[in-house]
Amino acid sequence: MVVYLRAIFYPEGFVFPLTDFGIGRLFGRLLLTEVGREAATLVIIFSGAWLLGQNRRQRFAYFLTIFAVWDIFYYVWLKVLVNWPASVMDWDILFLIPAAWASPVLAPLLISLTMLIFAWIILYRDSCSRPIKAAPFEWFGFVISALVVAVSFCIAGRYIAQPDFKSYFYWPVFILGYLFALALFAKCFLKSK
Repeated sequence: MVVYLRAIFYPEGFVFPLTDFGIGRLFGRLLLTEVGREAATLVIIFSGAWLLGQNRRQRFAYFLTIFAVWDIFYYVWLKVLVNWPASVMDWDILFLIPAAWASPVLAPLLISLTMLIFAWIILYRDSCSRPIKAAPFEWFGFVISALVVAVSFCIAGRYIAQPDFKSYFYWPVFILGYLFALALFAKCFLKSK
């Protein structure tokens, strides 16, 4: 779908700033279709995680795994099919729900690799009967860290048609949310030994 959208709207190449993002009736219809596709993908990921896991921890770990593998291979296949991105610092539109998310490719790849590591540790510890446990306030902390990262993407997404679009991705905000999640996970891991 992404390859088709790029061929339709950016036949000369997909580069930022996106000067015609959101313009035209056809764009609106296809954008709505893409939002529907993203929502359907989330339903499939949630469903797969629910079916694979036997408890909340495992379902969470499988969700992380499925989402991360999907995200990483999204970029692998774009590289194979259209030789993009040229580097991990190329910008991309990451998601459209509830608004456009944007950043350099490095940011979502870093999140996905971290999600895979978290999931592997959770599933490994569950298989050894030494589960990693998180208290409700720690779960709340994970939600806050995810929201901070999402906000860093959404702020940048508002400016993808601006010539200075790069200045709107606030690496310190992204890193704050990312490091907070790492610290929380380390705390949960250490207290569950």
